[in-house]
Amino acid sequence: MSYFITQAETCYYEAKPLKIHKILSERWISYLSSVQDGLVSILIPFKNTEPFLGECLDSIIAQTYQHLEVIAIDDSSSDQSHELVAQYSASDPRIKVLENNGQGIIPALQTGYAICEGQFITRMDSDDIMLPERLGEMIQSLQKFGEDHLAVGQVKYFSKEGIGAGYQKYETWLNGLTKTGSNYSDIYKECVIPSPCWMAFRKDFEKCGGFDSNRYPEDYDLAFRFYENNLKVIPCNEVLHKWRDHDHRASRTSQHYAQNYFLDIKIHYFLKLDFKPDKQLVVWGAGYKGKKIAKKLFTKDIDFVWLCDNPKKIGQKIYGQSLAHFSKLASLKNPQVIVTVANTDEQKKIVSYLNKLGLIKPKDYFFFC
Repeated sequence: MSYFITQAETCYYEAKPLKIHKILSERWISYLSSVQDGLVSILIPFKNTEPFLGECLDSIIAQTYQHLEVIAIDDSSSDQSHELVAQYSASDPRIKVLENNGQGIIPALQTGYAICEGQFITRMDSDDIMLPERLGEMIQSLQKFGEDHLAVGQVKYFSKEGIGAGYQKYETWLNGLTKTGSNYSDIYKECVIPSPCWMAFRKDFEKCGGFDSNRYPEDYDLAFRFYENNLKVIPCNEVLHKWRDHDHRASRTSQHYAQNYFLDIKIHYFLKLDFKPDKQLVVWGAGYKGKKIAKKLFTKDIDFVWLCDNPKKIGQKIYGQSLAHFSKLASLKNPQVIVTVANTDEQKKIVSYLNKLGLIKPKDYFFFC
């Protein structure tokens, strides 16, 4: 059993979860005196997540690694979320609750980070659940590999209504990358770092700009900044985080998580980090994303060859530029290809073709969907 809660106490307080916090708050100070590892700061922005917050905080209190502080930032909740966190804070001095100095998740994170004191920094979503070993596993990984590394964990979606095929596919894809630590290899597809399941040394986090960026989606932007500053992802085989899906999640309801925001971030960082002006830029695909990316490149006066494998579109002009058959790629010298074709089966064929041409992922070609 945990140093904090005995088996008998677990049974006695099973129906009285808030009383368990009193035991914890009385014991954690003496425990910390024997702890040699650093403090973990857990930042939790929240807004109207009262139905889930208790379960979230309980999962943090139940961590096997107990040298932590929780900085919970209320982003103008209209339910009883703030009062609930305040009850936890009254029972456990490691939990602090603040009012957002601005509006939105980025100002909330900035508000919380201004007062946090941890040597290690991590995020948490207020509607999710940490598995008990999460903090301990991540601390152990960072201590083993040292600075300039990023600890991540595999994730598991859950929902009362069941998980849709799209989320299941994303979970499988993301966990596959995390298992090998190859997350950055597909960074232009989707967010490759699970936003509530990473941990970094404070020094490395600040080297990457911390929460100072005002670019949405903030989790995807941060993933790119980890990539930009070469924080190496530590492989992880364990599910450490349960990701709750529900109708009111910010990723479902906020305009900041609309498709155009993701495309803006992808183009911004591609041109900053991976675009090689001495290569021939190619866009493969003329669907929604292909058109959006092409339009962005036109506005920046960046020349590119536009290819397509759809017989109905080959030879047509879009935005004044003709679409060529993809076989033209073989005649191009030193190409760099952005692939915008979303169909999984077609992607496999494209990869096979690009590899036959001797092109290497992610140096010579990048999937943007």
